[in-house]
Amino acid sequence: MVSCRCYTYKLGDERLESSPAERDLGAWVDGKLNMSQHCALAAKRASHVLGCIKHSIASRWREVMVPLCTALVQPHLEYCVQFWVPQYKDIKLLECVQRRMTKIVKGLEDKTYKERLRSLDLFSLEKAEG
Repeated sequence: MVSCRCYTYKLGDERLESSPAERDLGAWVDGKLNMSQHCALAAKRASHVLGCIKHSIASRWREVMVPLCTALVQPHLEYCVQFWVPQYKDIKLLECVQRRMTKIVKGLEDKTYKERLRSLDLFSLEKAEG
């Protein structure tokens, strides 16, 4: 028989509530050390920044878009992949934002994703996980 010990923690006289996820060192981690929530938030931030760039910058030329995207969007995506090994579904979510990012560069719209990555000197986030 497995017994469960439930503890009540207090800070002074105030009882502390449990939380499904906690932020530690800038990353959201749940009770099973799952990083899915952190990856989802990073993808959301990257997507939001990409949307701002797309709607506020008229030029889609490589010389304009690549520095903006690599400086403002890519760090959100790479942060998840480089420090934690996201699960397959999380990688797909992050990769989706990167696919959108590569499609907005003028002259690369008709190329495959792999060709766009190679042309922009980027790597697939799927390959970076291992």
